[in-house]
Amino acid sequence: MKIGYARVSTQDQRLELQTDDLTRYGCGQIFKEKISGRNTDRPELTKMLEQLRPGDTVVVWKLDRLGRSLIDLVNLIEEFKKRGVDFVSLQDGIDTSTPNGRLVFHFIAGLAEFERELIRQRTRAGLAAAKARGRVGGRPAGLSKEALEKAKSAKILFDAGGKSVGEIAQILGIGRATCYRYLNQVKEGKG
Repeated sequence: MKIGYARVSTQDQRLELQTDDLTRYGCGQIFKEKISGRNTDRPELTKMLEQLRPGDTVVVWKLDRLGRSLIDLVNLIEEFKKRGVDFVSLQDGIDTSTPNGRLVFHFIAGLAEFERELIRQRTRAGLAAAKARGRVGGRPAGLSKEALEKAKSAKILFDAGGKSVGEIAQILGIGRATCYRYLNQVKEGKG
């Protein structure tokens, strides 16, 4: 079965250009989404992935409608391949059921791997440069102003007695584990 996926980035944009071409191509079902590609939660894409069966073909109007990045796109198409599902991009002329389409896809996968390696190299170089300047990566130590105020309030309530850590956490709108962490940090003077 040919299954279409159409996506636009904003509510103001229209899907008709994509859906018309997908319908002409013979898609029996089209999943439509109005959401940014950067959004990691794309419910219609998730529904489509759940329904795919071996022998299906996923069809998109253009590659950028499916993946958030080249790496994301390659990962999705690799997932299709593992499931025995072909992939077609109408505007980009890619059809993984043909030798030419597979060649183009392998070229794209090679570029994605190249991009991943460049990102790794830049990250390592950036960390090394920061370390040479005496900076250490990661989250800053200590609590933010807001968290410090909540930690002090938790300590006052805890020291006053009569309230459990769970009750204090509920009063302050934080989780129990966070409340315990705040109490320990204030006790140790790390706030």
